[in-house]
Amino acid sequence: MKSLKLLTLAVGLSSVGFVQAGESVVKWQDFDNYRDVRASNQSPNSFEKQITMNFDKHFAKLAKKLPSGYKLNVEVTDLDLAGDVEFSAAREVRVIEPIYYPRMKLSYTVTNQQGEVVSQSSEVSLKDRGFLDKIKRSSSRSFYYEKRLVTSWFNSEVLSTLS
Repeated sequence: MKSLKLLTLAVGLSSVGFVQAGESVVKWQDFDNYRDVRASNQSPNSFEKQITMNFDKHFAKLAKKLPSGYKLNVEVTDLDLAGDVEFSAAREVRVIEPIYYPRMKLSYTVTNQQGEVVSQSSEVSLKDRGFLDKIKRSSSRSFYYEKRLVTSWFNSEVLSTLS
């Protein structure tokens, strides 16, 4: 009887995940045209792959908040990472200072199960000039400030248009 209750609970909880199951597609433009995506300690190609992998996963995580069958399509048109790459002791390091705040430009559409556009913008400009004034919840997460910027936009702009 106890295992039946646990099984029922597990099935019930897993079905909650199906209710919130949007997906995302992220398109990237030429990294040479972005404002600041310079790598400080790795090859440019490797760093670009790291950026796309991290942000693709982050947008996918955010899209899971969308209703089932909805799809978030994002095109990143400009990216300026927090900080600036400077030379220090014969190597390059990314220095994080308030004047080098994260910025991102993108366009997006959200479509429903039938493929109809329910939310869109052809020019979204994100920036966080006070990014260092906020509490940082994690020190090890890659692109922390930029992901926080995207999450804030997604929660306040995208999700609010769907409710």
